[in-house]
Amino acid sequence: MPTEILAEIVGLKYTPLLCSALDEVKGNELKNALANRGQFILEVNAKNKIAVSCWVSPKRTRSYPYARVYDTLGFSGKKVTIIPVVKDEGFDGDRDFLQWDTISLMSLLGVYVIIAYYVHADKNPRYQNKITNQRFSARHVQNEIKELLSYQSDALHWNLSRIDNIATMAEAALQSYDTISEKLGVKMHSRDSALRRIEELDKGRTEFMDSSRERARKAQQRESVTDQPKERLEGEKARITITNYLGGKYYFTCDEVEVHGDEVYLVEAKHTETDEFPKEGDIKDGLLKLALFTNLRKVTVEGHQYRAAPFLKLTTRSRKLSLSDKQANILESVKKEAALNGFGIRINGRSVNLT
Repeated sequence: MPTEILAEIVGLKYTPLLCSALDEVKGNELKNALANRGQFILEVNAKNKIAVSCWVSPKRTRSYPYARVYDTLGFSGKKVTIIPVVKDEGFDGDRDFLQWDTISLMSLLGVYVIIAYYVHADKNPRYQNKITNQRFSARHVQNEIKELLSYQSDALHWNLSRIDNIATMAEAALQSYDTISEKLGVKMHSRDSALRRIEELDKGRTEFMDSSRERARKAQQRESVTDQPKERLEGEKARITITNYLGGKYYFTCDEVEVHGDEVYLVEAKHTETDEFPKEGDIKDGLLKLALFTNLRKVTVEGHQYRAAPFLKLTTRSRKLSLSDKQANILESVKKEAALNGFGIRINGRSVNLT
């Protein structure tokens, strides 16, 4: 059976070093930036800049959204991530809805969420009923950023306030997809099933959080017993339930857990079968989780309290590393980040010396 871990988190203290350099974009260039960049610094006006990351789908397994968020963590000002409330690729594609676990993770990381919707798409030339090249409503994003600039509370309270309007956002998204469907002659997924989801969202913030938390818990349970294709695991998977200072509960998984004396090793694993070293996006994805794990307190396993000892585990197709200059530089940055933030690194079963 997967291990059950309980933990608390009071605040987040983490210094990222692997962040990619972010281009600066003027406020009047936002529409173009939303269409062509995954992350950037937005100069809203002469006095205000924010770090922005964009998701291409509400589902976190698509296009490394965690890595994009990670790249903004080094910015000293407000960090914003833009997530579609729903993404419908057409009847021949997928449809994903925003989930509470995504919002909760961003809240714990101090990242402000802008819930957005798509207003433009092109017909996918390879499928009769599928669309591509979807683009956010820049006007909606601009309005949210304008409001955010005068918002004085923290990311958690902002994100909770956005949930109050999530049904309105979902309805705007569906209306937009109706327009896209008619314009392109593409059949979309059932509007009735989407409306049922909207009705659920419209019951209010508390019920939305409760129902989405239940989905998060179920997803946590599925993930905790399923080895992902990119993972090569040796330890036991674990479910981690984190309580924040307001008493809210957040459900995550840990790839491996090991108990050693008074320490519990929390291992985030990244593996590659096709390269000499895991991709930079996969590593950043893992580092985002470690930003949480390095801040856990009162970690309890089966009634016993331990000190959290987070690890990043990297495994490759070959036991002997042969790194390019770029990969070697990435590894050096990760080593420095580990030493600075208090987590360990294992590569192909061996602990890495961080000094």
